[in-house]
Amino acid sequence: MAESVSNQPHSAFAVFEEAFARAAGTPLVTGNEVRLLRAAGENYPAWLEAIAAARRTIHFESYIVHDDETGQEFAQALKARAAAGVRVRVIYDWLGAVGKTSRGFWRDLREGGIEVRCFNPPGLSSPFAWFLPRPSEDARRGWAHRLRHGLCVGRAWVGDAARGIEPWRDTGIALRGPAVADLELAFARMWALAGAPIADAELPARESLPAGDIAVRVIAGMPGTAEVYRLDQLIAAAARQTLWLTDAYFVVGTTAYVQSLSAAARDGVDVRLLVPGASDIWVLRGLSRAGYRPLLEGGVRVYEWNGPMLHAKTAVADGRWARVGSTNLNLQSWIGNWELDVAVEDEGFAGQMEGMYLDDLGRAPRSRSLAGRASYGPRRRPGFPPGGRAARGGPRRGR
Repeated sequence: MAESVSNQPHSAFAVFEEAFARAAGTPLVTGNEVRLLRAAGENYPAWLEAIAAARRTIHFESYIVHDDETGQEFAQALKARAAAGVRVRVIYDWLGAVGKTSRGFWRDLREGGIEVRCFNPPGLSSPFAWFLPRPSEDARRGWAHRLRHGLCVGRAWVGDAARGIEPWRDTGIALRGPAVADLELAFARMWALAGAPIADAELPARESLPAGDIAVRVIAGMPGTAEVYRLDQLIAAAARQTLWLTDAYFVVGTTAYVQSLSAAARDGVDVRLLVPGASDIWVLRGLSRAGYRPLLEGGVRVYEWNGPMLHAKTAVADGRWARVGSTNLNLQSWIGNWELDVAVEDEGFAGQMEGMYLDDLGRAPRSRSLAGRASYGPRRRPGFPPGGRAARGGPRRGR
């Protein structure tokens, strides 16, 4: 396995900076602090701490908030801050809530002083609204102006040690600084789609939030705009040493993107793709594997995670650039969904991402090959209850 390349020069990224800004449709914002959070064990405590510390507003949006003990813990935390005078706004997706969250859950939040809005509910005037483009299951969350992640709220991310069910593997970040203003604007856009907009005076200005020295780019993708798709292709062109990708719902990539990865691999870039060995959406396992061949033929190494559901969507290139967010490497996510990602240009953070990736490959000890199936040890589906179905309340679509 390649070691970290954090100390090598990265002039290619400086050359591509203007192209990155044009592709992503958003500028690079300096003066931030970014903290890497791995799985729910690090994310959930950080979220609850941020909620408890909020003094002005909490903006929370999620495709799925499960009405289970984990969802109730967050509900109580949010209601406590609302009772303390903090303005709490929550957006949930109608389809994501079906079978996951009771009406009583949302009613309880409203009665607790929280403003709650539903995205894309069906109605007499739009009976098929649920079928329209929507936020992905882990898109757009802002916790007390700080956190960005790809996790939902539910017991699947926590696991069940008593039953031998491991927590799902996911990745998030805690963000402080001027770029938080861009997260707020992304939330405000979604809030306005579901009702009256947030007043401009309530949204922070970038200049008012300095916190560190890290440069980040917040990419708020909308249906039909393909910002992350364009950026992903540019990163494949700019990488010179490594490009390590993790994706939860990889489905046969577009020809253009597969060619971009293959071209990089043929030029000597160490291109790797880590995907789940077992998915909570059973049909995607076959579809994902159908997309391996062109990547393998192009020199890309594909690894399958031998553990609980791998739900992370990340990228790290040349020990300099990294992306954490909600966008998967498939057309629905790139072009059809509302997504939110944060690209970080910092050697220290990218070095942490590299280290995490190498740790993850410890659970994916052998890559796929064109010669045949690789062996991954026991074929049970860790992270799933007996019978092979995903843990109750797992994600459904659009992730």
